[in-house]
Amino acid sequence: MVDYHGRFAWYELITTDMAAAMAFYTKVMGWGARDASTPDLAYTLFTSEKSSVSGLMDLPEDARKKGATPRWVGYVSVNDANATADRIKRLGGAVYVSPTNSNIGRISIVADPQMATLALVEGLKAGQQKPAEPGKPGRVGWHELITSDGEKALTFYGELFGWQKAGAEIDPTGTYQPFSAGGQTIGDMLTKPPSEMVPFWLFYFNIGDIDAAAERVKTAGGQIFAGPNDSPGGNLILHCRDPQGAAFALQGTRSEKGIGWSSEWEGFSSKGKLVTDPRS
Repeated sequence: MVDYHGRFAWYELITTDMAAAMAFYTKVMGWGARDASTPDLAYTLFTSEKSSVSGLMDLPEDARKKGATPRWVGYVSVNDANATADRIKRLGGAVYVSPTNSNIGRISIVADPQMATLALVEGLKAGQQKPAEPGKPGRVGWHELITSDGEKALTFYGELFGWQKAGAEIDPTGTYQPFSAGGQTIGDMLTKPPSEMVPFWLFYFNIGDIDAAAERVKTAGGQIFAGPNDSPGGNLILHCRDPQGAAFALQGTRSEKGIGWSSEWEGFSSKGKLVTDPRS
């Protein structure tokens, strides 16, 4: 039996307008949408090639009152949510929502010691029992932690999930450290300048033509903060914000009929790294 502990397995958009968010992402990503609500929770599944790839739910009112804003949350598969949540606290992190049963499995909302939020899921029920397929269109193909100290972050996640270094590269905005999970390089940890942003996870969705995707983001009411820029992996990337304010990224290629560079994207680093907080 394959052990999926420590692998990203699900992604969820928590937002202030489910209908508007559904219209935006189905247009930009080409996803389908299927209602998966329960009597107690309005919930939508985004689908790609008939497979569920992410979820959509409303930002709870009590969370809004505490200052929470729309965001994408990544769920890491764990064998025991209670034990992992306890370990997070012992390692200096925080548990915002204690392990509880939900429509997608037993979940917990947590934060690492530098306060970047993520989630745990035990016994995933959202249409798949294995990690998402990062190479397919419409899926998350890269995970980027923008944090205060990449080395400390990697030590924390290494102790928690067994993640490991996967080479190193220095770029103009700080230390860019790829990491692997289960032997597969799935993302990077980027040490941000002290004056920029609060730590957070940014998820890169696979898209086809990056220029066409950029046009769809703008015409659907989203914003582009950086890109299309080259990435170390050879793709072109965009950093974006949806109409409700949730940050996300796209990675794809440029067709021979691409629309080319726009002056509104000048002034960003050659690696496509964020210069300003997309949530500000």
